[in-house]
Amino acid sequence: MNVLFVYPEFPDTFWSFKHALRFIHKRAAMPPLGLLTIASMLPHEWNKRLVDMNVKRLSGKDLEWADYVYMSAMNSQRASVQQVVAQCKEAGVPIVAGGPMFLGEHQDFPDIAHFVLNEAEITLPRFLADFAEGRPQRVYTTDEFADLSTSPVPMWGLVDTRRYAQMCIQYSRGCPFDCDFCNITAMLGRAPRTKTAAQLLAELDHMYQAGWEGDIFFVDDNFIGNKRQIKTEILPALIRWRAGKPGVSFSTEASINLADDDELMNLMVAAGFTSIFVGIETPDEDSLIECSKIQNRGRDLVASVQRLQQAGLQVQGGFIVGFDSDKPSIFERQIEFIQKSGIVTAMVGLLQAPCGTRLYERLHAEGRLLGETSGNNTDTSMNFIPKMDAEALVAGYKRILASIYSPEAYYARVKTFLANYVPSGVVKSPIRLQELSAFLRSIYVLGLKGPERVQYWRLFFWTLWRRPRLFPMAITFSIYGFHFRRVCDHYVQ
Repeated sequence: MNVLFVYPEFPDTFWSFKHALRFIHKRAAMPPLGLLTIASMLPHEWNKRLVDMNVKRLSGKDLEWADYVYMSAMNSQRASVQQVVAQCKEAGVPIVAGGPMFLGEHQDFPDIAHFVLNEAEITLPRFLADFAEGRPQRVYTTDEFADLSTSPVPMWGLVDTRRYAQMCIQYSRGCPFDCDFCNITAMLGRAPRTKTAAQLLAELDHMYQAGWEGDIFFVDDNFIGNKRQIKTEILPALIRWRAGKPGVSFSTEASINLADDDELMNLMVAAGFTSIFVGIETPDEDSLIECSKIQNRGRDLVASVQRLQQAGLQVQGGFIVGFDSDKPSIFERQIEFIQKSGIVTAMVGLLQAPCGTRLYERLHAEGRLLGETSGNNTDTSMNFIPKMDAEALVAGYKRILASIYSPEAYYARVKTFLANYVPSGVVKSPIRLQELSAFLRSIYVLGLKGPERVQYWRLFFWTLWRRPRLFPMAITFSIYGFHFRRVCDHYVQ
């Protein structure tokens, strides 16, 4: 059996980092962890190959080799999924599909042979058993949650790690919080399920032995969902594993209540964590109440962000406008918060109602749904009728993007972060050829040609004078800003 794993292409989005990746000659941010895990769950005697369309195109020769295509996708990959389905249909290669996109939309793809949905540790063995007996069903789904101790080490041998900016790993699934717009709890539950430290170390060993010594992203929905295990088992194990590997760093997603726990912050930094994504959403208390974002309520959010920064953790933030409680003042309030907090990577999106969420069900009952989400946080689309005038909402949203990613505001925010940030010194990455190349290219693209050249040189010399240890970080943020402006300009115009 020849199985071809296909990961569809992402459009040019905020998180694609496509324009920034060119500076370091990488093709994609991260490899498709889900498909690599599926590969390890299939019979060992099957022949397996991977085509990540974010790295290379899907060719006719690839499909000539394949008996089956296994594909996973997220909503934002929909256009590429349709292309893959058409190519496979023309080549006569059947598709087995799974992943978040198909949970709510598998009925819209009549040309896909089989759907293996929800958590593959449960549904894939059922499909494989039926397939071996020659009677596979079209749809496999479950309401059960998987025991992650059964999840295998991903098949890293399928990946050319040189094409990617980061590697990725999963420790847990699920989140103890229940924000009404988030489909995580609908898909994966509120009780975090975890792997053991031994499992994580085995996966890290495979990556390291493959030559990876850079950043590794924990794709968890909320890394600190099980604080007790994190403190007593996982972080101490990561600290031991990183000994003698100073260039390896970690990043992840976590809730803002991490800022309340000094012990946990210090352990994460000691383990090599340098960056976390936090769902800030909104500075408006009424909107936080509306969406059940209880972990963010009743706190000074700017102070919480600054505590994380001063502990040695760069905070990337998610922000949302379009709540029913939002007033016209929300746009300026978001701009003010983002600038004051020094959150350099600030992803601002219009509220979406993914299928399966409490928000989706409420809007459906109110007759306000317009369809499915695009999966692209910055494309100015909404899948429901907002309370605020839709044109005013989109105009205000575009004003946020135009403001925070203007060269003046963006570089000012970088300075705010660098002035507040306290580096731990735990991660000591060597300057590689690709970083040197990116630095020289930044001088040419940003310092000589770009509209931000004045701000670029001001940051350049300010950092050398005030925070010289953070100079590589300042250049990295300058390159990120180039990407963010390119993406935002596309939707603001």
